[in-house]
Amino acid sequence: MHSIDELEGLRFPERVRAVVRSIPEGRVTSYGAVAAMCGAPRAARGVGSVLNSLGPDEDVPWWRVVNRLGELSIPAVLGRRELQRTLLKAEAVRFRRNGRVNLELHGWWPEDDGD
Repeated sequence: MHSIDELEGLRFPERVRAVVRSIPEGRVTSYGAVAAMCGAPRAARGVGSVLNSLGPDEDVPWWRVVNRLGELSIPAVLGRRELQRTLLKAEAVRFRRNGRVNLELHGWWPEDDGD
C-alpha cells in the first residue's frame, strides 16, 4: 500500500491508479476509501471518473472498487457490470443474496495495511 507521502507529486489520476493497483486480489474497497488514500477524501466521484476512463491495456484492477455498500455501481453499459462481477468471482469474492459484495469477508480499507 502506498502512503500519501509516496503519492506526493503525482496528479490525482496517477494516485488513483497507484492505490487501486495496491488492492490485493480477492479484496475490494470503496470509491471513497480510494479517494481518502489519495489524500482527497471527498473525491469519490473523481475516482469513478478515473476508473471509467481507463484504457483496455492499463494494468489497473478497476473491478476491485465498489460503492460503500458493496454494490457494483459501474454503469451496466456494454456489460461492464457483469464483467466486474465475473472478475470478482474469479478472485473468489463472495456476494450476498442481495447482490452486494460481502464486505466483512472481502473489504480492504486503509487501516488494513498489515493484512
